[in-house]
Amino acid sequence: MTTDASTDLRWLTRAVELSRRCPPSETAFSVGAVIVGADGTVLAEGYSREVDAHNHAEEAALGKLPAEDPRLRTATVYSSLEPCGQRASRPRTCAELIIAAGLPRVVVAWREPDLFVTACQGTALLAAAGVEVIELPELAEAARSVNVHLLSS
Repeated sequence: MTTDASTDLRWLTRAVELSRRCPPSETAFSVGAVIVGADGTVLAEGYSREVDAHNHAEEAALGKLPAEDPRLRTATVYSSLEPCGQRASRPRTCAELIIAAGLPRVVVAWREPDLFVTACQGTALLAAAGVEVIELPELAEAARSVNVHLLSS
């Protein structure tokens, strides 16, 4: 998949917009995710707690597609927060779900701060599996602002 910075910025902005739909929580981040195919079409969108109280954004988006959907092998996941690499509420982390789905590329706005887990390893796990991880820090503040109630100044 060939993308340019403006395309990444557009889809990641959409992921941040989706994070604003999350039901509030004092114990979890509000995150949005968009899966975009190689042809530029949205394959699925999701946000934290969209389906249930423990649902993560990437998990919600991936859950809307068949596990063996061949389009996933050339798609990009745009997530307002680094995909989780540790998880207590489900057997598989979002990083593991992305790797298992065969997604080759992930674009994130904000690295997970040390609040619910110490030293989130999501992007490291993805990179170790050969997934290209891009960070667009210019959208970090927008992603952070949705979660300001969880963070101390």
